[in-house]
Amino acid sequence: MNAVILIVNIALAVVLAVGLTPLFVWWERRIAGFIQDRTGPNRASIAGIRLGGLIQAIADMLKLVFKEDFTPAHIRYKFLYTIAPGIVFFCSFLTFAVIPFADNLVLDGISYTMQAVPVSLGIMWFLAFAGLSVYGIILGGYSSENKYGLLGGIRASAQVISYEAAMALSIISMLLTYGSIHLNDMVHAQGDTFFGIIPTWGIFMQPLAALIFIVTSFAETNRTPFDIAEGESEIVAGYHTEYSAMRFGLFQVGEYAAMSASCAIIVTLFFGGYQVPWLDTATLKDNIDYVILAIVLILPIKLFFLTKWMNKNYYWLDKDDSRQKEKGILLKAFWTIAILVMLVLIMFLVTGLGENGTNIAVTAIQIGTFLIKFFMMAFVYMWVRWTLLRIRYDQLQMLGWKVLIPLSILNIVITAIVVVAMGS
Repeated sequence: MNAVILIVNIALAVVLAVGLTPLFVWWERRIAGFIQDRTGPNRASIAGIRLGGLIQAIADMLKLVFKEDFTPAHIRYKFLYTIAPGIVFFCSFLTFAVIPFADNLVLDGISYTMQAVPVSLGIMWFLAFAGLSVYGIILGGYSSENKYGLLGGIRASAQVISYEAAMALSIISMLLTYGSIHLNDMVHAQGDTFFGIIPTWGIFMQPLAALIFIVTSFAETNRTPFDIAEGESEIVAGYHTEYSAMRFGLFQVGEYAAMSASCAIIVTLFFGGYQVPWLDTATLKDNIDYVILAIVLILPIKLFFLTKWMNKNYYWLDKDDSRQKEKGILLKAFWTIAILVMLVLIMFLVTGLGENGTNIAVTAIQIGTFLIKFFMMAFVYMWVRWTLLRIRYDQLQMLGWKVLIPLSILNIVITAIVVVAMGS
């Protein structure tokens, strides 16, 4: 059983960090189209099936896989040039290893940790690998022996010394607040409420630390407005100018893996992680029948609004018959899956779950809660990218050294005073 649960956790980490890349590419293009008042990708298809534009992202991925991997002849440090994308990818991927997807699962009296790598390093693991990923960017720019690539690497170096200190200092405030480096302990602490109303999430307990960490996380992932290392309007493509095919693809996948890891750690530290608001693990177990009944009632309502959005989205100027046919197939598939899920949940309500079944149901609900928060945070990342302009790297240094670091130090002092005062 331990091996099965470990495989499930590893599969979750792999899917969220890497497997969602085509979906995120598609989602980001659709969000960009919505913000810019256009439709986004909706033409590429397989036998007339477009999947709402997802086929375009899959086609782009396949193009990178089968494209010629070209190495320029002028490159002398070919080993560094080759391993740089791998460093970015693996460091971004490994940051997901310690994210708890749910509370400990108890089966037959044995407790299982719901994270890919059950180590006790906690937030320190995230800081270590998140900080190492920048070496791939620097090495990629340096080994390219291209002035634009070198400038991108220099910008990445300037960027990392601007935000890394503020990020670490903001986490120190969270360590003082929770009294632990273990992410599962931090999520447990966010299961309570203030005055029985406000959840004790990190965003409410440490709003300044949350703001600093979220801003520095955008810089960590090299996304707008902090994508200065690859400013295409200034230095072509920066550190990956000389890369093609899957080596370029690894940089792109690494960027989305870093974004996924940042979303997961932000949700874990500041938005309650897998905790359902006002329902901690014990409360969920005691009221599992009511929770399942609520899911049965809410699921068709959510699906109704999704299909309503799909109906609106599929009306296009050409009134393409194949598009209307695809809409019908997707609607039937969604409603079929929803009805099957509802029938299974109703069967559980009628027959009962038992102790192990209740624990598994609570774990599944908490994983679903984590995923909802995770995707909402990913939407914020994409929203910001298509809303704000890129800042100059000297402005990032000014922001880091003159604003974020002083604020994070002030927040540590205030947090320490409050912790000592409450402890006494």
